[in-house]
Amino acid sequence: LEDGTEKSIRLTRIHMEEDAGKNIHVSDTNESFVDLNRAGTPLLEMVSYPDISSSYEARKYLEELRLTVIYLGICSGNMEEGAFRADTNISVRKKGQKELGTKCELKNINSFKFISDAIEYETKRQIDLLESGQKVQQETRLWNSKKGETETMRIKEEAADYRYFDDPDLPLIVVLDEEIARVKESMPELPSEKYHRFIQGGLTPYEAEVLIQDLDIALFYEKAHALNPSKQLINWILRDLMGSLKATKTPVKESLITPSHVAHLLELIEQGAINNRGAQEIFAEMAATGKEPRAIMVEKGLEQMDNSAELEGIIAQILAENPESVALYKAGRDKLWGFFVGQAMQKTKGKGNPQTINELLKKLLQ
Repeated sequence: LEDGTEKSIRLTRIHMEEDAGKNIHVSDTNESFVDLNRAGTPLLEMVSYPDISSSYEARKYLEELRLTVIYLGICSGNMEEGAFRADTNISVRKKGQKELGTKCELKNINSFKFISDAIEYETKRQIDLLESGQKVQQETRLWNSKKGETETMRIKEEAADYRYFDDPDLPLIVVLDEEIARVKESMPELPSEKYHRFIQGGLTPYEAEVLIQDLDIALFYEKAHALNPSKQLINWILRDLMGSLKATKTPVKESLITPSHVAHLLELIEQGAINNRGAQEIFAEMAATGKEPRAIMVEKGLEQMDNSAELEGIIAQILAENPESVALYKAGRDKLWGFFVGQAMQKTKGKGNPQTINELLKKLLQ
């Protein structure tokens, strides 16, 4: 939740169904069509108790539920394709009132943002009705994202209107405790479990939250971490890997960069073989070609220059060529330090060891 605490949402039942056809109404021609593309697709409908008390809680609950079915491998969670949808029942009541108010159902909203917006609007609509002395009518409503408001779809009374009846051809299924225990043993790690494990492993809550939002990214991180548990790893995953994937619109499974690539790249950095600038160039080449980082380093001549005597000669030449800047620095113009470092990196074509360069500048500018 917003204050960092956790809240449990109880489930009242789960329906196992088959998806139905979808009605498409064309107002311009006054025609209706039935799209049967999804008909017969297995559908799991989960019904919760009225434990959710805000649009924020509803969104977090649905996000967690979506991640759970993805981690279980039973659903793609793709909301745009209709693989994950939400019907939201909303009612309002005065503070201290025990009985729930009359509910309205918002049907088949396929975006977390639209769900939040629809709940906010519908809550205000019902409050306005009650405060003006009117009653809330139980009905099913649709969310019009263009107008930013809910609209009546159909009036609904009680569950009896659905004409529910028991199917005599479906026998009762008895699930034994042994079967439940077996399934629990075979369950994969769920999002919340992975989140807490990541934090225990040293990640911040923000870093852990970003990782678990994409199971493939989380698995990529874990594989790379097993090869090289560098503290720099998470930054390269969140900044460079995810940035590259977003820029090229490439799923991590289709990326030419592997966990091994990133782990070995960090080894080169930590060994002092390359500096950060060289690492960035190698990363871009890995993304484009899938080559190993060491091979790219050798091919492009990106080995870090760390010979103190060689670097000292370069820096001495820079200071000799810029006597005015040296005099101004010694007179208190500390900002010129960046100028000297930049000149050294330029002379070494970006391959100079920044730490060694800084140490030599301190020595020669005394």
